[in-house]
Amino acid sequence: MNYCNRFLLLLVFILFFSKSAAQQSSSRDKVQIFYYGWYGNPETDASYQHWNHEILPHWSNPKWNNLGHHKGGDDIGANFYPALGNYSSNDAKIIEKHMKMIKESGVGVVVVSWLGKDSFTDKSLIKYLDIADHFDLKIAFHIEPFYKNTSELKEQLSYLVKTYSGHHAFYKKEGKPLFYVYDSYKISKEEWSEMLSKDGEKTVRNTDLDALYIGLWVEKGDTKFFDSSGFDGFYTYFASEGFVYGSTIANWDFMASYAKDHHLIFIPCVGPGYSDTRIRPWNEANFKSRNNGKYYENMFDAAIKVNPDFIGITSFNEWHEGTQIEPAIPKKVGDFKYEDYGKDPLFYIKETKRLADKFLKKK
Repeated sequence: MNYCNRFLLLLVFILFFSKSAAQQSSSRDKVQIFYYGWYGNPETDASYQHWNHEILPHWSNPKWNNLGHHKGGDDIGANFYPALGNYSSNDAKIIEKHMKMIKESGVGVVVVSWLGKDSFTDKSLIKYLDIADHFDLKIAFHIEPFYKNTSELKEQLSYLVKTYSGHHAFYKKEGKPLFYVYDSYKISKEEWSEMLSKDGEKTVRNTDLDALYIGLWVEKGDTKFFDSSGFDGFYTYFASEGFVYGSTIANWDFMASYAKDHHLIFIPCVGPGYSDTRIRPWNEANFKSRNNGKYYENMFDAAIKVNPDFIGITSFNEWHEGTQIEPAIPKKVGDFKYEDYGKDPLFYIKETKRLADKFLKKK
């Protein structure tokens, strides 16, 4: 074989593998994970944030009022204890470790919880985008219900889009950002329609704020909400199977059919378990045992079965609700013993990779 032929053959190999790697990276965006950047510690942030979570009162039973809060350190507002300790979400070394783990888990999009301009969750977004880009990951946004109306939301999203959307790691599908809108039901479908419908009086369609807006499906009657609110799709978020209609896997066939019939995106969300009694001691009914990974596998399999465009994972690091896949370690403090994953703190990172691969092979 002469030099010219060898060069051409080498070029073909390079182009083939480059295309294959690009396709694989693109397909990974079908697996998206909810991420919380709200943790702080005295070393980086001058005080604890979230590790010292308050013990939440019950909405009607005064027995659970005024129970104070956790102190941080060995006493955190979580049923599991992180392998990285009481870390700061503003620490670039922590962000890098997290993005590396997320990459290893087979996820393509990190859905960052966002509480608006100048919030704690906005403080280090450029770091997150830069470091995510290094690992060939994308960042989408989980819009928390910090706004009172859609006018206020549009102002906040205008800041978000103008400040960050030019970044290579800012996730877009077919040129549009994707926004998960938590507790979307708190605003009426009529008000949403003004913002999200093509002919709405305050529409964002065909403007800089046009995006894929994904609302939260909670109850069965939410069909009426998504019929006319203008959302592009819906997600289920909750990792406690059976907690509400949307997080009950037996209902996902109906929800998938509804989405198809109405040309909407359906994003079923899966989680490894649920355990939040350190911050909601009255909520034992919603506890879901991890069952050595079986609970996670069952939810993932149910999501795969309805052949969705995306699967959402709740969560990478929502420690308060015990839905995290981030490594946890065994720890006992006084009479209290934190839950753990067994012998391998990385078990759920590896299990996520296995289950994500299973989903993507069927796409």
